[in-house]
Amino acid sequence: MNENRKHARIPSRLRCWCEGENVTFYARVGNLSEGGLFLRTSTPLARGSRAYLRLRNGEAAEVEASATVVWARGEETDGPAGMGLQFEPLDTSTAEHLRRIIVHEQKSAGLGD
Repeated sequence: MNENRKHARIPSRLRCWCEGENVTFYARVGNLSEGGLFLRTSTPLARGSRAYLRLRNGEAAEVEASATVVWARGEETDGPAGMGLQFEPLDTSTAEHLRRIIVHEQKSAGLGD
């Protein structure tokens, strides 16, 4: 999967609201980038599903964005259960808020300056 990524992923401990397929749940973000995120959940949405995400870091910003599930992994496979979501194109303001969250998460993980 890494060879197809356009944006570097950084580890994250944020939580995210996810709405899709007549369900809404609150889950932990495993990693995050400007292009999407990995959301840890034992009940991932089906590949190709659309979702609406609300991601908030009280110190940095809040992001509300639509995304598409590009892959899903259940509990019976290697690696943590969850799904990879790719953000739909973000407007300038939303993209800037997302960058602020990413910078904050990098610093929290000891990856920033």
